[in-house]
Amino acid sequence: MGVRKPFVAVIGAGQVGATTAQRILEKGISDVVLFDVVEGMPQGKALDLMEAAPIEGHDRRIVGTNRYEDIAGAEIVVVTAGLPRKPGMTREDLLALNAKIITDVCGNIKKFAPDSKLIIVTNPLDVMTHLAAKVTGFSKNRVFGMAGVLDTARMRYFIADRLGCVPQEVKAIVLGGHGDLMVPVSSHTLVNGKSPSGAIPTEELSKIEQRTRDGGAEIVALLKTGSAFYAPASSVCEMVRVVLRDEKQVLPVCAFLSGEYGLKNMYFGVPAELGKNGIERVVEIPLTDEEKKALTQSAAKVKQGIEEVDRIAIAS
Repeated sequence: MGVRKPFVAVIGAGQVGATTAQRILEKGISDVVLFDVVEGMPQGKALDLMEAAPIEGHDRRIVGTNRYEDIAGAEIVVVTAGLPRKPGMTREDLLALNAKIITDVCGNIKKFAPDSKLIIVTNPLDVMTHLAAKVTGFSKNRVFGMAGVLDTARMRYFIADRLGCVPQEVKAIVLGGHGDLMVPVSSHTLVNGKSPSGAIPTEELSKIEQRTRDGGAEIVALLKTGSAFYAPASSVCEMVRVVLRDEKQVLPVCAFLSGEYGLKNMYFGVPAELGKNGIERVVEIPLTDEEKKALTQSAAKVKQGIEEVDRIAIAS
């Protein structure tokens, strides 16, 4: 049984990739092709997910494969392939290891799915998104990364947990690089339309911001043998839905900047409107002086990673 267009290809059938496929299927968003280099793994997970379909009540299809040829015609390719973080390892530690994987994966995407849009999930996120755009040569609006949606969801949950409210009642946004210098923009945080500043003391809010920055590391430390995958998969699924359905929704994502926020020629976490073309436009929001300073520091860190991965590419 094959998939129907438009469909989404997910590269990497590990925890994040397989759970992303599950979310997309069970929300009825799209058919899925699940790729992995490990023989039998994507096929087994695809079969398992299809056997759940009668119970879950959806009519979507998924095919597992070890052949890049099977991603041909994909509307969106989600790249989760790469090595996960281990306890004590930063996202930047992964750079050299995952750069090689992303280079190979994106070379095959360019060959077999040249008209697709790419959502990069592999860490270090901003740097790998830059590398994916460089390897594929795709227009910048068609290559973007998942990070801010996840980081923002974590912050929303932490605030909701503190206030005892429903997470959906919290609006927040996290910008910057997907790493230790990400920027929770508390000046834009709202709970039922109101600032939480009166309900959460400044010191506590600062702790929530730091917990947001450490969100991935906290889960890595607890799991000991893996990293987060449920929330990342939900974050990717939201982006996929917005693009496929051309919803023109503004989400915090890793997008290419051409002068916005005073930054040029780099991928970085900012609010952007997503639609059928991928990144429709980058949205600039007002920031406090402190938030601007933090964003500049985060950008400098990302630029270092970009320069390093470019050196690795030249050396290889």
